[in-house]
Amino acid sequence: MLETLKKFFAFCGEDNRKLFVTSIWLGVLSAICSAMRIPAAYLMICALLEDHVTMGTLWSSFGIIVVSVIITICINMKSTMLQTKGGYRACAGKRMEIAEHLRYLPMGWFNANSLGEVTSVTTNTMENMANIATRVVMITTKGFLTTGVIAIMMLLSDWRVGLVTLAGLLVFLLVNAAMQRKEQTVSQRKFHADERLVTKVLEYVQGIAEVKNFDLSKDTTTQVGDAVDECRKAAFGMEVPSVVFIFLQFLANKFTGVAVCISALVFYFDGTMPLAKCMTMLLCSFILFEQLDSAGSFSTLFRTIDIGVNQANAILDVPPMDIDGLEITPERCDIALEHVDFSYDQKKILDDVSLTIPEKSTVAIVGPSGSGKTTLCHLMARFWDVQGGRVTLGGRDVKDYSYDSLMRNFSFVFQRTYLFSDTIANNIRFGKPDASMDEVIAAAKKARCHDFIMALPEGYDTLIGEGGASLSGGERQRITIARAIMKDAPIIVLDEATANVDPENEKDLVEAIQELTCDKTVIMIAHRLKTVRHADQIVVLDGGKIVQQGTHAELVERDGIYRRFVVERRQAAGWKV
Repeated sequence: MLETLKKFFAFCGEDNRKLFVTSIWLGVLSAICSAMRIPAAYLMICALLEDHVTMGTLWSSFGIIVVSVIITICINMKSTMLQTKGGYRACAGKRMEIAEHLRYLPMGWFNANSLGEVTSVTTNTMENMANIATRVVMITTKGFLTTGVIAIMMLLSDWRVGLVTLAGLLVFLLVNAAMQRKEQTVSQRKFHADERLVTKVLEYVQGIAEVKNFDLSKDTTTQVGDAVDECRKAAFGMEVPSVVFIFLQFLANKFTGVAVCISALVFYFDGTMPLAKCMTMLLCSFILFEQLDSAGSFSTLFRTIDIGVNQANAILDVPPMDIDGLEITPERCDIALEHVDFSYDQKKILDDVSLTIPEKSTVAIVGPSGSGKTTLCHLMARFWDVQGGRVTLGGRDVKDYSYDSLMRNFSFVFQRTYLFSDTIANNIRFGKPDASMDEVIAAAKKARCHDFIMALPEGYDTLIGEGGASLSGGERQRITIARAIMKDAPIIVLDEATANVDPENEKDLVEAIQELTCDKTVIMIAHRLKTVRHADQIVVLDGGKIVQQGTHAELVERDGIYRRFVVERRQAAGWKV
């Protein structure tokens, strides 16, 4: 338990740890104040036995109890506020730390499993840490401290009864330690079940169109149902051993109380303990474990805290890419790949690729699916690190740049865009957070989205759903382009940016792309002939290698993948119904 507390305080950070330490010291004072009921009772018992009860005695006992209760209430209020503040601040800070850490992880780390893990940790785990952890720390700390103070008072009053009390506490702690070990196993199962549930729900919601399209609702719902059922079983599995061990703790407490009563009576009847002290010990036997019962019950959750800290730290322990480069502003924006190799696990994606992209030129990358087109573009912006060769920007290895200074040179427009659940203006400002409204409107006009934005109920202040679900594909794409225009990076990467756009939006989108790419270095991945034919050079990838390279006019004269690509597109365009 102490090890878990130490780990939790380290997790919370220096400032929040001070709040918890202060709260614990307040808990010590609260425990002492709670224990003052015993001296107050002893005064009254002595006065009653001596038949010398006066108003002074009554007021003294009453005053001790009232003052101790008032001080205890005030201390507990302050302690609760400190722990609550520390818990929420710590978990909010840890969420931000995880978010910042994710920025610098290689893209290969992100998959369905990692998405479920991150979502579960930043939602369920952090919420439990903020709510449960603070209560557990407060209740268990106060319970153990109060019991400890009373036990010490009993030991000082009569060492024989004190030893009986300490023996009972030892049995309680042994049972509690066994419970902690058992909880470690079942808590792991609960966290994994929560993670799987989040993953399955995310898959179901994000893939709802495919679920409906292929009539997979029964199968998919079954998977979600299985995850829910496993989560239920895991939660129930946590409770069953807890109930058993809590019952054993309860028995240890009550039997210790009985042992204290019996020993006090034995010592009284053999004449070695005064009656007043005997009656006080009998009273102590009833209040001794009053708070230890609740502390023992809540201590079952310490393992949950321990695993929650471990899960958050597991994400933070994923090695980030080496981002501690130099703050470099390149004098030119040409890109070169020199004998680049890259694999996903054991699968070779790029094999000895060399390519030069001059500044302010347009390069189109084409090739069959799985040939490595997107990976090639991602390596330029260092979404992953190459495993052989090197990539340079402006003549400097991209690893020489700090990650932020490198990313300032790139803007991406993907086939599948993502907009945040915020206003349209703020989504455009994502490319430049401090941009004025005039700059936002200017970027929107260049991206050909000003007109449809103004037609919305609240214009630029219109809130859009998560992922831009309330807008059409072409509208989302143009807002993404407006965001890229706002960033004004010298290198633009277009990954199938016009692939899924309807004819009504295509004209506006093409014009928006022209505004975005004017006087820039442009790398585009595309399958549409009219998109690539005017590129300064066309690179054809197949099997992770560059198999053809040249202009459109040069490549159509040679037999190969590009020529077949052109012929197929012309034949498809000539089809009529």
